Order: sequence, then structure tokens, then C-alpha cells
Amino acid sequence: MIDISSLRAPLTAAATTLQLQLSEPQVEQLLAYLAMMEKWNKVYNLTSLRDPQAMLTHHLIDSLSLLPALRKHTQGQALRLMDVGSGGGLPGVVIAICNPEIDVSCVDAVLKKASFITQVAAELKLPNLHGVHSRVEALKTPAFDLITSRAFASLLDFTTLTRQHLKPGAIWLAMKGQHPADEIAALTADLDVFHVEQLEVPGLDAQRCLIWIRPKNQAL
Repeated sequence: MIDISSLRAPLTAAATTLQLQLSEPQVEQLLAYLAMMEKWNKVYNLTSLRDPQAMLTHHLIDSLSLLPALRKHTQGQALRLMDVGSGGGLPGVVIAICNPEIDVSCVDAVLKKASFITQVAAELKLPNLHGVHSRVEALKTPAFDLITSRAFASLLDFTTLTRQHLKPGAIWLAMKGQHPADEIAALTADLDVFHVEQLEVPGLDAQRCLIWIRPKNQAL
């Protein structure tokens, strides 16, 4: 089992570095989520990582690095967000914990992974978190204000498979490693990559960036 006390300090330090104001209950929920991921991973294969410290840095803190940009965009509005190919819930669960005003649907084609998200929502009492078992292209749901992904697919596949779920005026946010110049070049001509933001992940020596995309007919 994870030694929760040993992970609290690096988690809170990372949040401070990212200038995130997290409440004590939110810190507790993030640590409880990590403990659940470690426990369920043995059966459900949620992540290839097994070391709790590595899971903290590569998964939780990596997902936290998205939040400053996300909060700047949402300005505390109550929005609906789809996290595609969410796997064990990254970054969707982290967003749901830290931004309770955002209603998060974590969509995954693997039943075990969607079931895990449902269990997380129940155990951590997160009414704004939903595990959805479906291929995204087959999903029947009202449209979303934001659609996120983290290592789901190429930008072309990501936008093509989810476009039907994008509200008018909504955007895509894709978390990537190195700047994906080839993937951006492969996007259809009617899409606008209007911002590429470099992300600094405390404790992680790797490149990360956030790709902001919208249909050109709604570009400012």
C-alpha cells in the first residue's frame, strides 16, 4: 500500500510551484485517488508504472500542470468536459477533484477502466465525475464545452473522432510531450491551433505542452 504521508509533501510542493490553491480536502482526495489507482492497477492494468512516487510525478503532478491554463480559460464557470481515452482517469479525475464546478466525463473503450472511474467517483464522493464506457465515436451525449486528451491519439484522430461532441464555441485541449509539429501539420484545414503552451511539470525532466485547438469558423 502507498504510504500516504510520504507523498503529501511532494504533492503540496508541486501544487505550490504551479501556483495552485488546493484545499486540504482536495489534497486528501488526490492522495486517496492515487492509493486507489495503485490498488486497482494490480488487477485492471491502469498504468505501466508501479512505483507510487513515479505515479505521483508522471500521472498526478503531470495532470496538475494543466490546471493553471485550464482555470485561466474557464474563469470558474460551470462547464461540461469530456476526457477522451481517459484510462485510469488522467487528467479527468484530477480536474474533477480540483475544479468541482466542472462536470467531467471520463470516456474509455475499456470497461474495466470506465468502471474504475465510477468507483473513484463513488468512494471520493465526486458528483461531478462520471466514468463512461464507450468508443468516443459511438457515444450519444449532449455536447461538451471542453474536450481533453492525454496520450490518447494523434491530434488528427483526436479532433476527428470527437468533433461531433464539441459545442459551438468550444475547444479541444490536448496534452502532448514534445511539440508535435508533424501532428499539427496533419490537421484538417478548417481547424485552428491557436495556442501551444509549454508546461513545466515539477519533478519531471521531460518536455510537455498543451495544444489549444478550435474550428476556424469560431476563431476570434
